[in-house]
Amino acid sequence: MTAIFQESNKSGLRRGACPALSSPMSTGDGLLARIALIDRISTGQLSQLCVLASRHGNGIIDISSRGNLQIRGLSDASARLLDQDVRALGLPVREDLAVEHPPLAGLDATEIADPRELAAAIREGCRGIEGLAPKMSVVVDGGGQVRLSNLLADIRLVANPHEEGGGWTIMLGGTEVSGRIHATMSGGDAVAEVSRLLKMLAAIGPDARGRDLAGALPDSTVSTEATPPFGIRPLVDGRSAVGIGLPFGQIAAERLRELCAKANDLHIDLVQPTIERSVLFLGKSQSCKALLDFAEQREFVVAPLDPRGAIAVCSGSPACASAAIPTHSLAAGVLAEFADLLDGSFKLHVTGCPKGCAHPQPSPLALCGTATGISFISGRAADRPFLTISRTETQSALRQLATFLKREKREGESSAACLSRLGPTALAANTMSGRL
Repeated sequence: MTAIFQESNKSGLRRGACPALSSPMSTGDGLLARIALIDRISTGQLSQLCVLASRHGNGIIDISSRGNLQIRGLSDASARLLDQDVRALGLPVREDLAVEHPPLAGLDATEIADPRELAAAIREGCRGIEGLAPKMSVVVDGGGQVRLSNLLADIRLVANPHEEGGGWTIMLGGTEVSGRIHATMSGGDAVAEVSRLLKMLAAIGPDARGRDLAGALPDSTVSTEATPPFGIRPLVDGRSAVGIGLPFGQIAAERLRELCAKANDLHIDLVQPTIERSVLFLGKSQSCKALLDFAEQREFVVAPLDPRGAIAVCSGSPACASAAIPTHSLAAGVLAEFADLLDGSFKLHVTGCPKGCAHPQPSPLALCGTATGISFISGRAADRPFLTISRTETQSALRQLATFLKREKREGESSAACLSRLGPTALAANTMSGRL
């Protein structure tokens, strides 16, 4: 498909044939291009993307919470060249509606059903539906070791193990825990139903989302959330997959290229960026173990309980023009005080502005940058804060809050449960205790 670029409009955005690649977004460090892949690629191809990030951008690569690659620091001219060079690699780049499935689909012995054929049928059957919200997404999850349960989705299809002859439960809005159950049906019927639902949303208008169709539908019955993709996992073909995360979701292209080179030396041939701002490498078990050791030595995220994996961080300033604070330095301050409280029970959200791009879901604790300081929030980034402090007070406030939580946390209680039990009023009072 040939990309069609148009000059930047007044909002700093571009329009083109492929919004993910040919429509880069204006940020604080130039234009940002998102490369959304719908399948695995070779380690060599990922290495080439690192080369392109340095050649055309500022050499910084993000992996989003949904597993999309983002190349930063582009100019008008270099963004066009990037688009051409990426397409020349022959990558499976998403062109239309976001229809996502787990990265180990078809290779995971624990999955209930392989979702790839159904996802492809939905992608094809819904091609050409116009007027949908720009971030409209469909998730098709067959179960297994690495699930998409925590991703927000307008429409979600989950393999149902209790349906005779196989079937898919369709849910609307939210995560798998917070979504509403719409129906359970066979794969063929599910494709037609998803198409019908999307056409209904398009008819409502470009602001309509899946939750707008949920109405009085029953809540989800799911009570547990998916585990992070880090570590080594066995596959059905005798190979293994190893999940390696980027600290705070961002890395210098040369560092990621170094990881790819090591994987190539170990004859690890396939890779896929995925959820939790991580990358899954597929190869022999012994090779995956060697790559994991290599990544750990170079301070990548390699374990589910690594506290860095429990913090959702946006790019912050100066990279993002909307951000009021340098979020990565704030996240480092959070780690200094909260490391032993980040037990995987929740995502501590650190954001440069109320848009909350890094974590759209509610969080028991979010820190949001403002023009005057840092807001402490229980919920989404745009919700009303329970406390706002000046930037100079940030570290002492974090220390005070962490001390309070450690003192009040009950034996066997998760940090998320403790935050919920104490509530915003107590959190605010004790964070400021002795400092007013």
